[in-house]
Amino acid sequence: MSDPGQLIGDIAAGALTARAVEPGHGEAADGHSHEAACLNCGTMLIGSHCHQCGQAAHVHKTLAAFFRDLVHGVFHFEGKIWRTLPMLAWHPGRLTREYIDGRRASYVSPIALFLFVVFLTFALFNLAGDPIHFDKDNNAVVGPAGTTAEGEAVKHVAAIKAELAAAEQADQPTAAIAGRLVGAEAALAGIRTGNANKRAGSGAKDPPIKVSSGAGSGPDWAKGINDGWDRATQNPDLALYKVQASAYKYSWLLIPLSVPFVWLLFPFSRRFRIYDHTVFVTYSLCFMLIVIAAITAINVWTSLGGLIAVLMLYVPFHMHRQLRETYGLSRAGALWRTMALGVFAMIALTLFALAVLGLSIG
Repeated sequence: MSDPGQLIGDIAAGALTARAVEPGHGEAADGHSHEAACLNCGTMLIGSHCHQCGQAAHVHKTLAAFFRDLVHGVFHFEGKIWRTLPMLAWHPGRLTREYIDGRRASYVSPIALFLFVVFLTFALFNLAGDPIHFDKDNNAVVGPAGTTAEGEAVKHVAAIKAELAAAEQADQPTAAIAGRLVGAEAALAGIRTGNANKRAGSGAKDPPIKVSSGAGSGPDWAKGINDGWDRATQNPDLALYKVQASAYKYSWLLIPLSVPFVWLLFPFSRRFRIYDHTVFVTYSLCFMLIVIAAITAINVWTSLGGLIAVLMLYVPFHMHRQLRETYGLSRAGALWRTMALGVFAMIALTLFALAVLGLSIG
């Protein structure tokens, strides 16, 4: 299991990254110092922020103020996060509509919140799951949700060897331990042989897809597909690990993949633009990632299985409510669009998984 310190560091990194893209508009300054002119551009100050470049009028110049700003930035987003999250959970459409209509100073912007939630979600994944280890042939022996049979066998052999070494050092009988070691090593060899045969058999049944373009070896993109497929089928565990390790880097792809599907819900509407759909999708993805993070935490650290069911049932209600409040729909109009959006979400998620797979093993 990952170090809890890594979780805190990842969350802090997400908050600070989000803060970097979240301008400090509509916020009161703390007043760490008292300048008459902007320290950035020299413009005479007439408020809490420079009207020329936007920098805060009063900046900190003490170590205590520096760390106070750090804590503020990580845990509060200057107070916006605590106003945004309740709205996102219960009135997501109102939050989306207010941001689209320009009432933004009180809320975290969609992209800033998305960055923070992505860091939080994948930090929880890393904390909840054991890391994957590979042997000298790049075969995974420990998976993120537990240990495989081969991994258990490897650890069992290592434990018996340690026991044998301790017995030899203490001049104790070793015949029985040596016998168990032979049996454990034979079992490990059998598991590895079975895994190798399984991979070989899988490769024989599902050969790599060959894309032909006539004479020659084919275009570069086709060769890349073939090479990536070969590597994935030769070692599926390693391919899966690469996908899991790099998914967070490509999580932004979920936004452009999802927006066209939301547009299909309003194909002939002149009221709603692509921008509206992008804000809708980004806030919606933020909530869905929060739900995934919550389910991960509940599943790993609690026994509240019923709460997971409640969260899963709340997801379609949340989609319905966000659609209705954002676009001003009737109950019936929001209902059929919610069902369609559920199907579209599965399609977008499948496309995202395929894209990450191609980018990870290509």
